Amino acid sequence: MKYMMMMNCPRDGYDQFGAWPKKDIEAHIAFMIAFSKKLHASGEWVDGQGLDAPTQAKIVRAGKDGKPITDGVFPESKEYLAGYWIIDVASPQRAYELAAEASAAPGPGGVPFNMPIEVRQVMSGPPEIK
Repeated sequence: MKYMMMMNCPRDGYDQFGAWPKKDIEAHIAFMIAFSKKLHASGEWVDGQGLDAPTQAKIVRAGKDGKPITDGVFPESKEYLAGYWIIDVASPQRAYELAAEASAAPGPGGVPFNMPIEVRQVMSGPPEIK
């Protein structure tokens, strides 16, 4: 089963992260690299990426003529998607275990950050209509 694990951060999370001591930023990044390598080695990795700061985001809709209309960034959002992993695991429980591991990435002073990780199954097709 494929699952997407989405790492969310608070509205000011990117600013907070940038203000951490350099050694804490390096430890956090090293953890994320090691976590991704572990997923590769176990065969559970499908894809994953960190995302640019929300200040770079745009919401896009099709205009009446089909051309893109951009809008954004919405500062009232409480959280932003900071990055994601797509994993292929045998059970939902395994997805939850991996999400908990990612959540415990080191924060300031090496203390587990315990960031929220949303886990959702990737659908293989549309749901059956009954």
